[in-house]
Amino acid sequence: MEMGLINGVTTLEMDNGLTKDGVVVVWHDEQILPTKCKDTKPAFPNDPAFPYVNKFIANLTLAQVKTLDCSLRQLDFPMQITVPGTKLSTLAEVFSFARCADPLRQVHFNIESKVNPQFNGTTRPPEDFVAAQHAQFVNSGYPTEAIIYQSFDWRTLIMMKKLDPRFARAALISSTTAGLSTTWLAGLELTDFPGATLPEKIANAAGSIGATILSPAAVNDSSPVPDPNQAGYIPLTTKPMIDQAHKLGLEVIPWTVDDLNIAQQLLDWKADGIITDFTTNVRLLVEGTGRTVHPQFDATIVNKCLQEHIQLVSQ
Repeated sequence: MEMGLINGVTTLEMDNGLTKDGVVVVWHDEQILPTKCKDTKPAFPNDPAFPYVNKFIANLTLAQVKTLDCSLRQLDFPMQITVPGTKLSTLAEVFSFARCADPLRQVHFNIESKVNPQFNGTTRPPEDFVAAQHAQFVNSGYPTEAIIYQSFDWRTLIMMKKLDPRFARAALISSTTAGLSTTWLAGLELTDFPGATLPEKIANAAGSIGATILSPAAVNDSSPVPDPNQAGYIPLTTKPMIDQAHKLGLEVIPWTVDDLNIAQQLLDWKADGIITDFTTNVRLLVEGTGRTVHPQFDATIVNKCLQEHIQLVSQ
């Protein structure tokens, strides 16, 4: 998040888990993975749940989660800068840091519910996520238009629209979840929707639930190659999908685009945004096309706020 602000991103994208005691934490996975975190000590003496690594977030309390050191460098990101002892943050703590680093409230947020409708018990149910995250959104100190609510589980999008339609809602989808559409897409069957191709059907389905944004994977999971300049490349986000979504009034923001050839293709097709791990590179690409980019945040202020807000476990 710190480097994203310094690099001048428009929006901070993050995933949320929900703990056993109902606290929203910023974490990508349903479980505490041993490749990302390590145990330090139990939250209290003789805790029968200890060790916590490999446990599901839904089965751990905030106190238990806060004992973890989640600073392990990821093999997929060998240049990752880590801070030993880093604790997981709650969504409330992330908003507090953002308010410090962004006093003018310029940055936006794209916040995902990590709900799994396939396997009961691995995550909290959708209604719990919607209620808990909504409470954090309204107390964030940011205007409603600065926060996008997103999920692969389209039930949560329908619930959030009913609860508070002021928040934009992004329908996440991959070719895998599209193949299990009735499970992930609130009971919808994609074959019931018009469209000459699967991507166009996806756009129409997202429009039918009142989503304001369609956020598809850039690449189809079945693509044998990762780059559009290679023979056989199969995108999930296509120009007909983007065109159809725009006809329905939806923006299209694909993920996770870490290949500049894909990013260029999406820009040419008029995608409304790009989710990426490599903000500096994509920013340079966007600037090169003559498009307006977000101003960069003051690194001195951002780093000062980070030092005030970072939490470390004792080693």
